[in-house]
Amino acid sequence: MRRMHLTSAVTALTLAATACAPGIEVHTVVSPEARLESLRTFRILPVPKPRADRPLPPHHPMLLNSITSRALRADLVRAFETHGYSLDDSSPDFAVAYYASTREKLEVTYWDYGYPWRPRWWRGWGRPWGGAMVTQYTEGTLIIDVIDPQSQELLWRGRGITTVSNDEQEYLAQLRKAVTAILDRFPHAQAAVAEASTVGR
Repeated sequence: MRRMHLTSAVTALTLAATACAPGIEVHTVVSPEARLESLRTFRILPVPKPRADRPLPPHHPMLLNSITSRALRADLVRAFETHGYSLDDSSPDFAVAYYASTREKLEVTYWDYGYPWRPRWWRGWGRPWGGAMVTQYTEGTLIIDVIDPQSQELLWRGRGITTVSNDEQEYLAQLRKAVTAILDRFPHAQAAVAEASTVGR
């Protein structure tokens, strides 16, 4: 029943999806002005306080001190490092924001990281002619944004939809798979960038 619900939601949004891992559908978009090949270092942004007073479950992935939140942040760090990027909390080339849901719908505008959710080039997931901005996503959604820390411009966005388990450890495993599936679409760091910076010194 849940699989039928997820399929219906994706169809309603007219999204063209490709399964990158079992049970996980991934969609990505990139800014036409992004120069991802020049990126080498990153930091994970802390989850902002919600815009309104709304209680969250104790293990909610957007609750900063929850087990799932800490595990999700660790999975993000591990995945970017596996792609050849280095963690740098002081002056990174890019910043990473994330949005995750459990069983309730994910309302992305509920969390304000300080950058526009919809930049001027954004046309939605597979919607070249624009349309209304969708701010709610079904259960089992993970969104990863790569941002320019200087201009606060969105460079790359990935979204994964997966199932949600009642078992906390199983849910953590599902989140880890979602992180991996989404970032499989993100380019690996180019060693030539680092090498070029040392040449001629």
